[in-house]
Amino acid sequence: MHQAFQSSGLTRDKGSPRRLRYGSGFERDAISDVSSSRPALAASQLACRRGDRLLFRGLDFSLQGGQIVWLRGPNGSGKTSLLRLLAGLSTPAEGSVTWDGVPLRQAGAAYHRSLCYLAHANALKDDLTVLEALQFLARLHGQAGDAASVEPALRKVGLFSRRNAAVRTLSQGQRRRVALARLQVDAAAPVWILDEPYDALDAEGTAMLDEALSQHARRGGAAVLTSHIDLSLRDPQPVTLQLDAYAAR
Repeated sequence: MHQAFQSSGLTRDKGSPRRLRYGSGFERDAISDVSSSRPALAASQLACRRGDRLLFRGLDFSLQGGQIVWLRGPNGSGKTSLLRLLAGLSTPAEGSVTWDGVPLRQAGAAYHRSLCYLAHANALKDDLTVLEALQFLARLHGQAGDAASVEPALRKVGLFSRRNAAVRTLSQGQRRRVALARLQVDAAAPVWILDEPYDALDAEGTAMLDEALSQHARRGGAAVLTSHIDLSLRDPQPVTLQLDAYAAR
């Protein structure tokens, strides 16, 4: 069996019968989940440059339906930069990112319709009400943004009662919940790319986000996220991508 793993590019970590390591930085916790189907989102020999500094290089990455990938690494290793590359918002210094085998630049609008990208900043306007702010975000990302589609999302994140309150009156945790309500509005998007989604959430908010990710994976969706705190998500068990393993030397 060990030879079979080696021939497919996978090696088993010693002393851990349920863990596989992809290359030098990618771990996976369920052998039975390894799929032979073509990955929906993939990166090949990816490198990222910030100014004159090359952050990482040689990154091979694939995202299958039902996976939650936890992107880890020290500050400055390029986690946010990688998320922007995967979202098609930046151009790699080397390598390529593809969606169903098509380079992102060619996939264009078809890929962006399949994507829900949440940056670390909440992107909420202080002068709008909670309802108006979420409607604005929904419309900005191609959704109808009507009250009928947005109000259920606010109920899901526990902020329906504050729907007419100004964003400026919200706590940081409440602001994060409003931003995360987009995951409910845009639940059909198969790929979620989330930069520090757990930031400022309390225990209830963390459990809410865990459940949203679990439901997304059960629908066949996939997500890549960063988090500076240990994840409590267990269904599915997150896959770990250790970005500093690809640091440019």
